[in-house]
Amino acid sequence: MTAKQTLLAMRRIILAEDDESMRGFLERALTRAGYDVVSFNNGVEALERLKEEPFTLLLTDIVMPRMDGIELARRASELDPDLKIMFITGFAAVTLSTSSEAPNDARVLSKPFHLKDLVDEVERLLEC
Repeated sequence: MTAKQTLLAMRRIILAEDDESMRGFLERALTRAGYDVVSFNNGVEALERLKEEPFTLLLTDIVMPRMDGIELARRASELDPDLKIMFITGFAAVTLSTSSEAPNDARVLSKPFHLKDLVDEVERLLEC
């Protein structure tokens, strides 16, 4: 893999968000920030894609039909232990406790948030 391919591979985000307008906003903001974003409206389809190719970051809503974000993150971490994970949620009361099955180093960003804040958080997480 060339240096350019390695750099591009490090900027791949898989997005799972069931709200169509929110998904569009997030995808556009992250694409403008230089990320390669592949988005899905549910966790089941996102997980299938994760089985096919590598990503650097899973950005997922927590509350979704079919498969919630925590289950998606758990399964994704089993596939790729190095995958960074960030949850987005509109439910401020939803927190990740040590008893949840979410990966320990996952981040949570509560809605509403400014798109710049999202991009900043993604940058910080990927620098780790």
